[in-house]
Amino acid sequence: MLQVQYIKENKEAVIAGLKKRFFDAEEPVERVLGLDDKRKSVQNKLDLSLAEQKKMAAEIGGLFKQGKGAEANDLKEKVSQMKNESKELTSELSQIAEDLQNELYNIPNVPHEKVVAGKSEDDNEVVLEVVDIPEMSDKALPHWEVAAKYDIIDFELGTKITGAGFPVYKGKGARYQRALINYFLDKNTEAGYNEFQVPHLVNEASGYGTGQLPDKEGQMYHSTVDNLYLIPTAEVPVTNMYRDKILKEEDFPIKATAYTPCFRREAGSYGAHVRGLNRLHQFDKVEIVQLQHPDKSWEALDAMVEHIKGILTELGLPFRILRLCGGDTGFTSAMTYDFEVWSAAQKRWLEVSSVSNFLTFQANRLKLRYTAKDGKRHLAHTLNGSSLALPRVLAALLENYQTENGVEIPDILKPYTRFDFID
Repeated sequence: MLQVQYIKENKEAVIAGLKKRFFDAEEPVERVLGLDDKRKSVQNKLDLSLAEQKKMAAEIGGLFKQGKGAEANDLKEKVSQMKNESKELTSELSQIAEDLQNELYNIPNVPHEKVVAGKSEDDNEVVLEVVDIPEMSDKALPHWEVAAKYDIIDFELGTKITGAGFPVYKGKGARYQRALINYFLDKNTEAGYNEFQVPHLVNEASGYGTGQLPDKEGQMYHSTVDNLYLIPTAEVPVTNMYRDKILKEEDFPIKATAYTPCFRREAGSYGAHVRGLNRLHQFDKVEIVQLQHPDKSWEALDAMVEHIKGILTELGLPFRILRLCGGDTGFTSAMTYDFEVWSAAQKRWLEVSSVSNFLTFQANRLKLRYTAKDGKRHLAHTLNGSSLALPRVLAALLENYQTENGVEIPDILKPYTRFDFID
């Protein structure tokens, strides 16, 4: 979340920046500043009252020693009244702090100056397009028909077991999925990311820490009995490993990667564009996360983009990179790049990765700080990216590599699949 001091010092810039998201920040910002002024006023009253009580307590002892019991008791009565007033001020201060926190929780991050204003994906900027569209025959099939033809993914069986959006991978389909996971993890660890296995459920504090709560509460599966949430991405547990941490400046960069299943309700998603693997409620994804020194986070974002470019190039998939407009940028992000691969049979672009710099937005929620060499403490910067989300990558591989006799496996993946062809 944004820091109150930052909002105070950059009020007009914050309001103007959030207009890129078509978020009217004027009233929320005024409420934040008003609550902060009120907090300071109440805190000042409380501090003065406590100081006066301390002074009176010393006077009471002196009066008793002087045999002035009546005066001492009068003063004790006054102190007692002041203690009650202090309790009320403390309670009021706690309520103000909660109200201020809630206001801040609902204000999104300010987009970077390079992020253009826009309402939807139609306004995103294409910053790179690497297109080598394979020549497909008229008989080319969309991936869900390829999967059915070779019996490698069963969507109906998943519907029977759970519901729509929970496919069952079978035989070479399951092995292909596992091969991709291992390949992505190997690429990430080779690039210096430390691998973790993390829980697939998180508590409420973790959801607030990385910004899924309260913004995405309706899109997360919630186990109400234990008040735990199924993770929408490994970003949540991985980044929260560092919640309430104070790092050293020399600890940077911290680079982590993890494979997890991901769970998203995707409420309101219907139609042909969500068919097959295009949009699921449960899917596999390999994530990369970085904690960075504030001076290095934009450089780190560029490096993460290059890393994912390298993976897609090795897979031989046509892809493009978009810089998201304000309205399409996630709540917590200051800048996001999306990677999309070309689906040859569907003849459309499919998003397979988002790479984002959150600056201090998550770190402020997480209380993730570092001690600089001068001894002062500052908020770290956090970044994350999909490296990669599997369903649409697999969809593009099945479609783009299909032949009349089956589906070829990219050379880079053959050591992982241990088969060259799906037939």
